[in-house]
Amino acid sequence: MVLNGGLARLIRAVAAIEGIARIRYTTSYPPDHDADLIAAHADTPELMPYLHLPVQSGSDRVLKAMNRRHRADDYRRLVEQLRGARSDLALSSDFIVGFPGESDADFSETLRLVEDVRFAQAYSFKYSPRPGTPAAEAQQVPEAVKVERLTALQDLLARQQSIFNASFIGRTVPVLIDGRGRKPGQVVGRSPHMQSVHLHAAETLQGSIVDVRIVGAGGNSLAGELLPENRV
Repeated sequence: MVLNGGLARLIRAVAAIEGIARIRYTTSYPPDHDADLIAAHADTPELMPYLHLPVQSGSDRVLKAMNRRHRADDYRRLVEQLRGARSDLALSSDFIVGFPGESDADFSETLRLVEDVRFAQAYSFKYSPRPGTPAAEAQQVPEAVKVERLTALQDLLARQQSIFNASFIGRTVPVLIDGRGRKPGQVVGRSPHMQSVHLHAAETLQGSIVDVRIVGAGGNSLAGELLPENRV
């Protein structure tokens, strides 16, 4: 149930509950973000600085063919507003390459949007026809072209994610410990920016938020050390 006044009001109501330390929401689409929801990112500390905001493509022509309700510049403006509300906001998104009719120019627009926005994480896929949809009946992009475009997009996104993660080395971040790691004596948790953080610590810390110094970064996760005052 969403309270009268929308998602922002619900977020603030949940934040007011004693014991609530972290709030995330997913998955909203660009047209769903009104001024109050953007403001919630500024005035609700419990709302974590990470948002999954699907865009699908950077080409207005392709977005229209997908029946999306936003244009590429609408997305850029929304990102600017969100980062104005919360400067450390990390963004994740979804992309589809090779949608029927996508040209080289259309794909270049997607790469340009990725360069403009800078993503901390993203999911990207080749278009697959769904029987019964208009797109499935349209002329398809050759498979080899889809593979080439997906590789180029994923390489760019991976570079951005690696740069984002590397920027945390040497910083201390609050990590919510939520499971065991792959190695003996290792646990894993989540940073406020939704990164996986691996560290050696007691399993009894699961469910706790502890301060962790980041000592290493990979493409998909961070390595940390528990600060002395948190050791048990």
